[in-house]
Amino acid sequence: MDARDHPPAGRRGAGGTGGGMLTALIIDDEAPSREELRALLADAPDVEVLGECANAIEGLAAIHRLKPDAVFLDIQMPRVSGLEMVGMIDPAALPRIVFVTAYDEHALQAFEEHAADYLLKPIDPQRLEKTLDWLRSGHRLPRQRIPGTADLLQRIPCCGHNRIFFIPIGEVEYVHTDVAGVHVVGADKRGMTELALKTLQEKTPLIRCHRQYLINPDRIQEIVLQENGAAEIVTPSGQRIPVSRRYLRELKDRLLIS
Repeated sequence: MDARDHPPAGRRGAGGTGGGMLTALIIDDEAPSREELRALLADAPDVEVLGECANAIEGLAAIHRLKPDAVFLDIQMPRVSGLEMVGMIDPAALPRIVFVTAYDEHALQAFEEHAADYLLKPIDPQRLEKTLDWLRSGHRLPRQRIPGTADLLQRIPCCGHNRIFFIPIGEVEYVHTDVAGVHVVGADKRGMTELALKTLQEKTPLIRCHRQYLINPDRIQEIVLQENGAAEIVTPSGQRIPVSRRYLRELKDRLLIS
């Protein structure tokens, strides 16, 4: 998130209706494109740009933190594309998505049938105004799958010190959440991710074993049953993962254990 990220000054959550401000977030890896779009949006008195992000990982964090009404999202970005990023957003936090892209109109015809608008680069101010009118209306198109967003994740994006790295799902032993965030733990690598535990449960083969833990079923070496009805999972690296009574039966069913 660049230095121009700031708390909203106007009323939030108006969704562009009732005379409130329409809040927006710009996610694009090209600084000139972000600057161009911010300048065009500055001409709309009822639109407030909450911030800009240079990549999808920053964008995920900003969406969950700032809760914008709309996101102007570049499709072609390195490491994680805009389409991949949409599939990583917690559905409960999903804003209205406007794709901003250099793709030609023919390639984008499919998006017209889904719950997303799009703008072609370089952005035509009149076309942008039509998009803003749609956003101001507060109406959502019927929720449909955006192409390419429903596939299972093959790797989990993680944040390190001034870097973004990925842990392949096959190398993940477990994921857990605490007050600091969501931790991804592998045998030889670990990191923090902006993906919600619920999103990881839905988008990966990881199984819920506790309110705060997901386990990779392929990394279960042993399940140690306890007298109180709970259990512990032992991984190949020797990690011990709690299994609550609530999820033990479901875990056994998934693993075909009687």
